[in-house]
Amino acid sequence: MADQAIKPMQKGGRESYAERAYRELKKRILDNELAVGQHYMEKEIAEFLDMSRTPTREALLRLANEGLVEIWPRHGMRIKPISIRDMREIYEILTALESAAAALAASHNLNADQIDCLRQTISDMQIALDEDDLAAWAAADETFHRLLVEFSDNERLVALTDTFIDQSHRVRILTLRLRPKPTTSIDDHRAVLEAIERGDAGAAQRLHSAHREKTGRMLIEILETHGLTQV
Repeated sequence: MADQAIKPMQKGGRESYAERAYRELKKRILDNELAVGQHYMEKEIAEFLDMSRTPTREALLRLANEGLVEIWPRHGMRIKPISIRDMREIYEILTALESAAAALAASHNLNADQIDCLRQTISDMQIALDEDDLAAWAAADETFHRLLVEFSDNERLVALTDTFIDQSHRVRILTLRLRPKPTTSIDDHRAVLEAIERGDAGAAQRLHSAHREKTGRMLIEILETHGLTQV
């Protein structure tokens, strides 16, 4: 789900080679298909993407700007590991940004289609949880958060939040089976949506802030308990 919002195209609707390299490489990173901390030469990356080095280099620069990789001159790149401190900082930022987005969404009087989109993600989360499909649950959960921010109608807020959601994505997927079954998360989302439907910006902000703070604490505890200091 993490790459859905990445859709810039060339004129005529054709995706550029640089954009495709960026999208494919980002997906491999977020899905943990590339080893964290390992060095990859630019030529090696270009070969498994089946592209030339120019679009590959452009993709690497974008990913470096988003904090997902480190570029080493003449040595390619490495996937940046995420530390416990990184996750704590990421969740502090996400809590502030998404809570502001929830307040904005509530103040905008979302239309029926937007409300239905948010409601559908909550339904998808419940179905996935009933089927013990945590990967599907995580995908629906992430969609809810991205839509919530999108419906703030603030492009800069969307861009900032997307970056930090992407940075936390790998850790969330790696810890899915280490966390308690996320039943309360669905209740939290329903409460936020109800506040948005009422147009209660203060409640939407407060409820979402509490939800993100709780999730952040839980993830940090999991990392500390299992000694996962760099992932």
